[in-house]
Amino acid sequence: MRDSVKTIGGIIDKSGTAVIGSVDGEGFPNMKAMLPPRKREGISEFYFTTNTSSMRVKQYLENPKASIYFYDKRFYRGVMLKGTMEVLTDSKSKEEIWREGDEIYYPLGVTDSDYCVLKFTAQSGRYYSNFRSEDFLVNNLK
Repeated sequence: MRDSVKTIGGIIDKSGTAVIGSVDGEGFPNMKAMLPPRKREGISEFYFTTNTSSMRVKQYLENPKASIYFYDKRFYRGVMLKGTMEVLTDSKSKEEIWREGDEIYYPLGVTDSDYCVLKFTAQSGRYYSNFRSEDFLVNNLK
C-alpha cells in the first residue's frame, strides 16, 4: 500500500457496514454487523453507539479484546483491525456522538441509561486486496 492510512480510511468511509467482534465467556469470537462508526480518528480510534443492555457491552466489560472489519464488496478488499473496546457512559462522550433521530433507538434521549458509546482503539490490522494480505501495526502507518 502506498498511502496506507488514506487507502484504509477510504474503505472504512465507503463501507455501509462495520462488523465488530467480541469474545464470549467461553473464549469464542462473536461477530455483529453494525452501522458505520459515528466518528473516527484516523484509523486508530472509532466510536459506535449501542444499547448499554446489549450482550456485546457485557462481553466488552468482561474482556475488552475486540476486532472490527470493513469491506469494499465492489473491489473485493477489506481491512480488519484488532485492539480494545471501551464502554463509555459519561455525558460528554454520549453527547458528542448523539445525532438527531437517535430517539428511535433511545427513546429517553441522550441521557437514556440504555444508550452508550463504544470506543475502539486499534493496535494492529490486516489489509486484503488483489488476492494478497498485508499485516501492519497501526502506530507505524503514515
